Amino acid sequence: MNLTQLETRLGYKFKDQRLLIQALTHRSHSAMHNERFEFLGDSILNFAVAAILFHQLPNVDEGDLSRIRASLVKQGTLADIAARLDLSSFLRLGEGELKSGGFRRPSILADAVEAVFGAIYLDSGSDRAHQVIEALYRPILETVDFNTLGKDAKTLLQEVLQGRKFALPAYNVIATSGAAHDQQFEVECLIAELDVRAQASGSSRRAAEQAAAALVLAQLEQILPKKKGAAKQVRKVAQLSLPVAVEQDRK
Repeated sequence: MNLTQLETRLGYKFKDQRLLIQALTHRSHSAMHNERFEFLGDSILNFAVAAILFHQLPNVDEGDLSRIRASLVKQGTLADIAARLDLSSFLRLGEGELKSGGFRRPSILADAVEAVFGAIYLDSGSDRAHQVIEALYRPILETVDFNTLGKDAKTLLQEVLQGRKFALPAYNVIATSGAAHDQQFEVECLIAELDVRAQASGSSRRAAEQAAAALVLAQLEQILPKKKGAAKQVRKVAQLSLPVAVEQDRK
């Protein structure tokens, strides 16, 4: 396995490359797998991101810092970093995981990223691990809107409407289907004042409401700029809300 290309993308060359190999090894492949490295890397990542945010956002309170950090270290963000590194090309998976497409599974990719951070710590210590993490997160931190990052679609929709003095949306259950243990809820999100509505379904009422709110936010991107001239802010809110709704629907 030629890991030079991965090391180049990481911006770090291992002194003991066996650590990197173990970090890339899923438990389906070998008894020498990456789960302990992942445990270590998770703690290192949380501390590194907390330190970055503490210094970068000096006027943000603890509650918002926690919200932002949680969004930055969640599975989806780590899977995006894995995609940027093309980490799937270097994973060591068992035959069953290979056949089932494990190299594309976000959970496996996210765990491997954390394991790599743990391996860097073991190879060179915390300062070097923090430097690698900061470099990988720099493109993300330069583009996100910290005011909306990590907020769910219903919260974002409420903030957009309150900021423009509109009434809050109404959520109405349109239909339910399925057995009691496997119900599907169809919910409408309605803003009567703007004549904007959207319907969405989910495995719980809350999930359906989140999905419907995300669809309404996308509609407001087209409507509110014409009324209030705030295209940039609404666009950021709408873009960030859609993954949140999907995430909620999976829970």
